[in-house]
Amino acid sequence: MPTQIHHRKKRILEMRVSAMTNDLLIRPGTLDDIPRAEELYRLARAGLKASGIDQWQGVYPDGSDFAADVRAGIAIAAEKDGAVIAVAACCIGHDPTYDKIYDGQWLTHNRTYGIIHRIAVDPMVRANGTASQIIAHLKTLCLQEGIGSMRCDTHRDNRIMQHTLEKNGYQKCGIILVEDGTQRLAYEKCL
Repeated sequence: MPTQIHHRKKRILEMRVSAMTNDLLIRPGTLDDIPRAEELYRLARAGLKASGIDQWQGVYPDGSDFAADVRAGIAIAAEKDGAVIAVAACCIGHDPTYDKIYDGQWLTHNRTYGIIHRIAVDPMVRANGTASQIIAHLKTLCLQEGIGSMRCDTHRDNRIMQHTLEKNGYQKCGIILVEDGTQRLAYEKCL
């Protein structure tokens, strides 16, 4: 079950982003996206399991988590050629699981920051920079709001997400405990 994140009620702006090989539309997620979000979470769960990573090996996340993100106004969907290829929760706010950090410290003492959770990218397009473009989208939202940093966490064995965060300027800061008491590597990026 996800931690309750205190976030600003703010409409996620649609943004078209381009990269050398990509043209994505990043838009607010809708309830119509739930079946695709469930499929992307299932594919992510299978990929993590195949890699021997025990992250997301229960029922979390699922369609009800995506629906809650939609209702909270923090769900995003990334489309390429009209098809949803990634989903995530992006917001500006405060995550209580980030209040205590072990074996390190945050780069800032900010109580409000950009947050990305539950990112799932279709494995067929995973290497095309979609996750990086979602991170860039959140950075744009943060800069528009005068927010000075972004935070994220990932499983210790999830090397793909760790690499994605580090190549996008995040720094490993320590360890946080999520709601069920398991450890996650904590990252922050100053803007």
